[in-house]
Amino acid sequence: MSQVQTITVGSDDGDQRLDRWLRRLFPHLAQTRIEKMCRKGELRVDGGRVKANTRLESGQQVRVPPLPDPGQIQSGPKTEVTAADARMMRDCVLYQDDHIIALNKPPGLPTQGGSKQTRHVDGLAVALQYDYDEKPRLVHRLDKDTSGVLLLARTRAAAQALTASMRHKETRKIYWALVAGVPTPYLGEIKYGLVKAAGRGAAGEGEKMVAVHPRDIDSTPGAKRAYTIYATLYRVAGRAAWVAMEPLTGRTHQLRAHMAEIGHPIIGDGKYGGSGQENQGDGWGAQLGGIISKKLHLHARMLRFEHPETHKIITVTAPMPEHMAQSWDTFGWTEDLAAEDPFEAI
Repeated sequence: MSQVQTITVGSDDGDQRLDRWLRRLFPHLAQTRIEKMCRKGELRVDGGRVKANTRLESGQQVRVPPLPDPGQIQSGPKTEVTAADARMMRDCVLYQDDHIIALNKPPGLPTQGGSKQTRHVDGLAVALQYDYDEKPRLVHRLDKDTSGVLLLARTRAAAQALTASMRHKETRKIYWALVAGVPTPYLGEIKYGLVKAAGRGAAGEGEKMVAVHPRDIDSTPGAKRAYTIYATLYRVAGRAAWVAMEPLTGRTHQLRAHMAEIGHPIIGDGKYGGSGQENQGDGWGAQLGGIISKKLHLHARMLRFEHPETHKIITVTAPMPEHMAQSWDTFGWTEDLAAEDPFEAI
């Protein structure tokens, strides 16, 4: 067992998440243990409490509590990368060069590990390490049931550049969804703030975001501003619509909570649309019934960003997952009916 340590963040380690920085120093530490140390206030930065995703700055002092030796620690469930999983990850690659990898994340596969999650992109990324010293790093996340473009960095320098680009809103993310009812106006914006409501489980499982009217954001503790623009592309009478969305902020469950708040939840969204409600048109009800899949119909269709090394603009587009493709086929829609960037003229 080690003693309490105070470690200074080096000049090359700034603008990095606390959990990733810590795992580089102590590879035997499990993510769940890091999060527990944060919750208990044992892990501190410049004397203050922090979260696992807190970003460090060069020169900061990190207090690390006593840690078990590598041979003693119970690191929890470990991701087993089978030959099938390795093949699946490589089949998901949409774009790859010496600095970045873009995947088409399948629905149902978590981006990162968590409570009882042992199979996730972050763990399986070992299959994409090849001859590099470290596996590719996540630079953003998608919800477990959301499919589509997910970007990984192959080097620390690329990770820092891409993370900064996303934080400064220099990337473009276009999502496709099938929603209940038909949003009007056909081209609109949603500016409801979002605040986290605690879940019912002992560790906060089931937490969700609650929309807050723009006029009430400043007076609502914990509320953060959120901004989404959307375009209604095609419709099925009053039952459902194909919608493109661009989140101009990056809040948890932003698109799902925003569409539900305006009365048009994403089909298959049991958390925000009510899993037991059948949609009869005019919005609400997360299930259309019939042969339409009950899985979440939300897909990160396109990501446009500046390459961290060449500085060229890269556009990556992901084909829809099988259940969404089947729904599109049912309605007579094809992917080429939509412009790559429906908001380009705005």
